[in-house]
Amino acid sequence: MSEQSGTITPPAPRRYGALNLIGLKTLYEREVRRFWKVAVQTIFGPVVSSWLLMVVFVMAFGAGHRVVDGIPFPDFLAPGLIMLTVIQNAFANSSSSIIVAKVQGTTTDFLMPPLSPAELTAAFVAGATTRGLLVAVATALSVALFADVTPINWAVAFFFILVASVLFSALGVLSGMWADKFDNLAFVTSFVITPLTFLSGTFYSIKVLPEPFHTLSLINPVFHLIDGVRFGFTGHADASVAVSALIGLVLALGAVVAVWMAFRSGWRMKA
Repeated sequence: MSEQSGTITPPAPRRYGALNLIGLKTLYEREVRRFWKVAVQTIFGPVVSSWLLMVVFVMAFGAGHRVVDGIPFPDFLAPGLIMLTVIQNAFANSSSSIIVAKVQGTTTDFLMPPLSPAELTAAFVAGATTRGLLVAVATALSVALFADVTPINWAVAFFFILVASVLFSALGVLSGMWADKFDNLAFVTSFVITPLTFLSGTFYSIKVLPEPFHTLSLINPVFHLIDGVRFGFTGHADASVAVSALIGLVLALGAVVAVWMAFRSGWRMKA
């Protein structure tokens, strides 16, 4: 309370240095609660889809007895399915959050508070990344009925799952900011995300592909993410793991910086 005027001055947001920790934590928790309230749809729905794909390939198609470069096909397939669900769900979480806010006119809920572009970026990307990591764990547990999902190298497996989650969380934010309606977002999902994920060696080794499809697979960034996580689980890789790690890390950092720049400029978010 001011001694001279007798008025109460509201406290300034608690900051630690230049960081609005309270605001960042609040927005992150909001993003997590968004998908956790409907966990049956956002967490267990993708798990069921992955489990059904495993059933179809291993049991219905009789691929359970196949071997890919000395690795049982179920063990070869499982890491790809895990990464597939991670990518799709990390992207869906952040993109849907932004587009829903734009359509409903509630973007002021996070644009008006004293949150910097870096804090907005961190909250949205971290929220979607959390969903990606949770889906990865749930999917691994579900497909463990058919395959050995114990990573040979935990650090490598976690690195690629984390990088994929961050990359597609950031791309989801950018797509949500770009889209004006749900149809625009559906276009990105159907014609960009889905083809990249399904044509990336999820269900096969790219070594069996003729040219130019083998080379095209090598320039698909999702292939490098799946190939890297497969190496973490099985020790098998179709490309250099170091190169795949570098590609994934550079793309993830680039996407995060792009989100920061978009929030900083208010790109397609402000009238």
